[in-house]
Amino acid sequence: MKKILLGTVAVCGLAVAAAAPAKAEGLELGISGMFIGYGVYNNQDEMTGVETRGFDLRKETEVHFTGETTLDNGLTVGVVVETNLDRADNADIVEESYAYISGGWGRFNLGEEEAATYLLQVAAPSADANIDGIQPEINSFNYLTLVSTAAAPAVGVGHVAGTQLGYDQTVTGYANKITYFTPVFSGFQAGISYTPALSEAPQNGLAPITANKNAGFDDAVEVAVRYEGTFDEIDLALGGGFSQVDREISGVGLDKRDVWNIAADLNWGPFGLGLVYKEDNNGISSNGNTDIFVVGLDYVTGPYTFGASYYEREDEVGVGAGSVGTATHGVAGDLETTRWTGGVGYEYGPGMSFRGSLAYVEAETSVAGDVERNGYQFSVGTQIDF
Repeated sequence: MKKILLGTVAVCGLAVAAAAPAKAEGLELGISGMFIGYGVYNNQDEMTGVETRGFDLRKETEVHFTGETTLDNGLTVGVVVETNLDRADNADIVEESYAYISGGWGRFNLGEEEAATYLLQVAAPSADANIDGIQPEINSFNYLTLVSTAAAPAVGVGHVAGTQLGYDQTVTGYANKITYFTPVFSGFQAGISYTPALSEAPQNGLAPITANKNAGFDDAVEVAVRYEGTFDEIDLALGGGFSQVDREISGVGLDKRDVWNIAADLNWGPFGLGLVYKEDNNGISSNGNTDIFVVGLDYVTGPYTFGASYYEREDEVGVGAGSVGTATHGVAGDLETTRWTGGVGYEYGPGMSFRGSLAYVEAETSVAGDVERNGYQFSVGTQIDF
């Protein structure tokens, strides 16, 4: 099946390359971006000898550079470069760098960009998308205070590696990939992405081909479908996606990584309601799943948006499951997380909003004995798009 999918993408790509050339007047350049700034107060249970910071300032700044032109033959060609100016490691500030070409037959992306499973993913309403959305930017809950330092890595398929408590299906992240999207037919659109390498730095420029395989993940195929339509004043969005990533070297307790999600979002006048379910085996053959369930709702009136969400997540940690990246799974137990969030937003100008929210997080783990920790996060901030 994978060979058939990759063959289809290759044939479509050759057809585009063989299209008749057309003159271009040059790409029209553009610049945009966003600034996110928050004051965050956090109060949570702590293990003995640990004291977490109560108040902090958090921000995220991105600048996006774009170039696009439409040729005489109808093809649209463009380039996108997105930079994140607040990387914690102060390195690799370029998050996305890819080119695209589109026409009546669909669209191709090539380069460092997220896969079709994320770009077509349906999200639920939220109290504040930066706090409890599909891919949050702000979260101060500290999972390392749940259990002892020695046991903390065992918690971690989802929480040491990604504590944002999101549900985005970004298995391959910004690794170099090729993605094809179909045109929209009667509200339906599908996409497929192929990523050859995940366990190494992007193979750009003159980087030599990798000499030896390792225990990482490579060779990923991801497919997604989305539908949008209106029925009796109800706007409906449905979607689902599936990702499969091969392992370069097999091992006891290890498997291919399979991730899938289904979601629905309904909007009736000012009211919105969404449901999302996501499952990830994390490349573990048994007792290594991460299951996520999300319910979100909102109400929009004038410049105000009132929202709330419920987030439920369970991370399994099985005995003798081997290793996944830097997280070792040799201790039996589960990590169960629930979060309730409510908030309000006010649009005080075009692309400018104030946001405030209160989130309550409850986490319980049996990895190193039964431990339950609770925490509150109160956030007030602004987002400015430019």
